[in-house]
Amino acid sequence: MATTSSGSTATAVSESFLSAYDEVLAAKWPVGTTHSDVPTPYGTTRINSYGPEGAPPLVLLAGGGSTSTVWFTQAAHLGRTHRVHAVDLIGDPGRSAAGERPIRTVPDLTAWLDAVLDALNTTSTALCGHSYGARIALHYTLHAPDRVRRLILVDPTQCFAGFRPGYLLHALPMLLRPSAKRTRTFMNWETDGATLDPTWLHLRETAADFPTARPVNGPRPTPEALSTLNVPTLILTAENSRAHNAARVATTATRLLPHARTATIPGATHHTLPLHAPDAAELNRRIESFLLTE
Repeated sequence: MATTSSGSTATAVSESFLSAYDEVLAAKWPVGTTHSDVPTPYGTTRINSYGPEGAPPLVLLAGGGSTSTVWFTQAAHLGRTHRVHAVDLIGDPGRSAAGERPIRTVPDLTAWLDAVLDALNTTSTALCGHSYGARIALHYTLHAPDRVRRLILVDPTQCFAGFRPGYLLHALPMLLRPSAKRTRTFMNWETDGATLDPTWLHLRETAADFPTARPVNGPRPTPEALSTLNVPTLILTAENSRAHNAARVATTATRLLPHARTATIPGATHHTLPLHAPDAAELNRRIESFLLTE
């Protein structure tokens, strides 16, 4: 990268991103939100939390590039009955900071999340993830089912079906040479031009220049492993997801997971979840009902 008169471009990009990150928190997250940076063997992890102290915990893992701030509608709604903890993934855009020990494997991911839950002082939590975050949540629940009270997977990728080739083809320019323009073009294509929150969208575009680590891309969980999972699980698919075949995801999940139920968010695409207003209301309703049903 070129160097500017005020310092390195990387520093300028970081400052721009962090400013946009803080703007989403200030403008969109409910009053009373708290922030903590907890140490793990893989670096420091930022957690944005909202809800009554002592309420049942709900840990939220965002999709790649979205940051924990994307969960603002869920925090406001579900934070009435739960202590919501939205986590920035280490190696992804956000306020988490990678340490000397990189996250390279699925066991690294599960060990990292073990450390996060230890820092939250929780022995059992509801765990919810979207996209890549859902993949992490599923792997973690297979690793430590006793620590997960309920599992929610929101349009999970690489769990029950692969990506559609067209999705990867459209994402390729953004992945090879990230830029705000390419991010905007890709998001507009996948969401079919849906109006996303402009404050968060600015952050998502700014994240294009944020230095990131390669996501962990191991094999999908085996049918044998999934068949042993006894944690109540809700899979919410996006009706118009371009990431994968949502119907196939639901059918496969129902066949492989003995304690799963599925539902479809009408009209939603992979990237309108979890924040697009019409889709978020239905998403929140489904999650709340699942969490409060004994």
